[in-house]
Amino acid sequence: MIEIALALFFGGALMAGAYAVYQIFAEVPDEDRTYLDRPPVGFRLAWPLVQLLVYYLGPHLSMKYRLKTQARLKRAGVDFSVSPEQFFVGKLLSAGLFAFLMWIVLNALGSDSLFWMLASVIGGFYYPDLWAKELTEQRQKLILRHLPFYLDLITLCVEAGTNLTGAFTQAMQKGPGGPLKAEINRLLRDIRSGRARAEALRGMAERIDMPAMTTIVSTLVQAEAMGTSLGPILRAQADQRRTERFLRAEKLAMEAPVKLLAPLMMFIFPNTFLILGFVLIAKAVQEGVIAWPWLVYLLR
Repeated sequence: MIEIALALFFGGALMAGAYAVYQIFAEVPDEDRTYLDRPPVGFRLAWPLVQLLVYYLGPHLSMKYRLKTQARLKRAGVDFSVSPEQFFVGKLLSAGLFAFLMWIVLNALGSDSLFWMLASVIGGFYYPDLWAKELTEQRQKLILRHLPFYLDLITLCVEAGTNLTGAFTQAMQKGPGGPLKAEINRLLRDIRSGRARAEALRGMAERIDMPAMTTIVSTLVQAEAMGTSLGPILRAQADQRRTERFLRAEKLAMEAPVKLLAPLMMFIFPNTFLILGFVLIAKAVQEGVIAWPWLVYLLR
């Protein structure tokens, strides 16, 4: 009888706890993502928990942190996928996941080091920042690679008599895929929604946050304001961007030997010296120059 009562009690407690958890999640309103992109994979795996923590912790974030994080997400190209509040919650969940994995490793090793637990929490908390930084760098590299080709397409369209918006449309349709194509598509959406073209161009330059794009946008806005012909200006910008790309390639090629010096010094040269030294010592021992007792004494 006692066992049945205890089982009923624990079963009721579990049901009550499950219902309480369900009520907590049910209070979170659904997010309207009609005009938003899919979140990254890591966020999608824990999306209900992310939304729950955003609902309770999001209002407590300062406006300064939100604006700073929003600018970082724009540079990474995920501002339509993740909000600043969701990004902060992702950092908290990443810290918890790293701490849990470190706890498993320390238990397997039979250790309870507080230092490694604290290091895992800090590393997990700043891991999303590193992810956003790496995503930004990759995105900027792709934009720099495709920028001269897109400028050539826009130049051809402008010189053929198309206006600047039509030239951007043709470049977006005919150009290769990548982040630059997505940015031009977003630029056209801003213009169609009623935003001024100069303002939409400045918004694109702000999102990309690169000196080359800032220069191009400033030149286009100034040329339109003064009524200057855009064809020669765009052609000059395309030639300059292409020259800069070749200069970057030459710089990377010249830096390659310097970057290879450290692996050579740490891994290749010691092995080469060991092989040569072994051959010389073996030859010396074989010819009687070095006796075996002396060799054993030297190796001690």
